[in-house]
Amino acid sequence: MVVSFYPAYLLRRLGQFVLVIFIGVNLTFLITHATPIDPVEQTIAASTAFGSTSPEAIETMRQSLRELYGLEGGLPQQYLVFWKRIALGDFGPSLSAFPTPVAVLIWRALPWTAGLLCFATLLAWCLGNLLGGLAGYHRDSRLLRLAGVVAMGLHPIPYYIVAFVLLIVFGYLWPMLPISGGAQINLPRGFDLRFIASVLLHAILPAMSLVLVGMGGWFMSMRSLVSNIVTEDYVTYAELGGVARGRILRSYVMRNTVLPQVTGLAISLGGIFNGAIITEQVFGYPGIGTLLVGAVHAGDYSLVLGVATVSIVTVATSVLLIDLAYPLLDPRVNAR
Repeated sequence: MVVSFYPAYLLRRLGQFVLVIFIGVNLTFLITHATPIDPVEQTIAASTAFGSTSPEAIETMRQSLRELYGLEGGLPQQYLVFWKRIALGDFGPSLSAFPTPVAVLIWRALPWTAGLLCFATLLAWCLGNLLGGLAGYHRDSRLLRLAGVVAMGLHPIPYYIVAFVLLIVFGYLWPMLPISGGAQINLPRGFDLRFIASVLLHAILPAMSLVLVGMGGWFMSMRSLVSNIVTEDYVTYAELGGVARGRILRSYVMRNTVLPQVTGLAISLGGIFNGAIITEQVFGYPGIGTLLVGAVHAGDYSLVLGVATVSIVTVATSVLLIDLAYPLLDPRVNAR
């Protein structure tokens, strides 16, 4: 059944994926070109601020910089150059870190953000659904009811407030965890145990701030779904038939309630970069959020454009993968 419609479903989702990226990247191009910041003139002003330069040298510099930033000609020509660079993965040099290419800066920062936010989102999803499922099925458990109270209390709090509280508690009142950076500064970057342990240690507080708030929503939604499922006839029949409660929870209840949560996970991954900027700023984490804030402050036109484009492509790809996996998880989904 799944195999018969899956090729059509795959083609449809791939078409939507391409359309989302096309619209998102075009909006990024239009917004960045609508800003009053001219990176070429800004660079020239910074270069000539402490000395006199001949008009001929300034004009030569202007032409070279316009070529580097893809700003030659009118808007249609710049648009074609922009898409050509995207196809080649070349966004030109960074203004704030000249002459380092934008792509190099992004690929340095992207693993930090992707690793932190993907791990935190998936951990919050797993813990929230597991505890919510147990709380919805074992409704007489005092411990699980207490977990529900804590989840409802944490869920409305903005994650950056939780981040500041964790920063104060574990950074100043009880200083036992690093509060800034992605790893210990003097450690060589590589896949050795000391560096990996340092990365994990520095990620605890940022990840904790996202998990504590994120799991509350998953907990409450899963508990609500399970509370409705346990009243179904097939669950009651299984209980009367002597089926073990653990098997009922795993095979009859959780298996049916987790499917809407998978859809919610796709939506959460769609907004995964929303939490990057503030979280990374609070903890000084060297990811995409920190890179983007620095680019905006410096007026780094190319870097802002590159970060926005890569973020759109990354998020759209993550959502596409979950959408493609959904029919395999739920055979009831069909192309119609």
